[in-house]
Amino acid sequence: MKKRTIAIIIVILLIVLLFPIRYRLKDGGSIVYKSITYQVTKVHRLYDINGIEEGWEIDLLGFRIYDNTKINIEVYPVESN
Repeated sequence: MKKRTIAIIIVILLIVLLFPIRYRLKDGGSIVYKSITYQVTKVHRLYDINGIEEGWEIDLLGFRIYDNTKINIEVYPVESN
């Protein structure tokens, strides 16, 4: 009976530690998948006035282990009269 109780507690701990909750940020469309041990962010946020920052960020135990965000700046020509 004691082994079964320990196994149930371990399974519950793994579920809490490993399964993420999805958050949608109001910064232009970023999505964060966050659990206690890690965080994965699909970045899509506005940058300055003409740019968009896109990419992925992965944090493990509070340390960023992967970051490939890129800033795309769109330059529009100025119309003259």
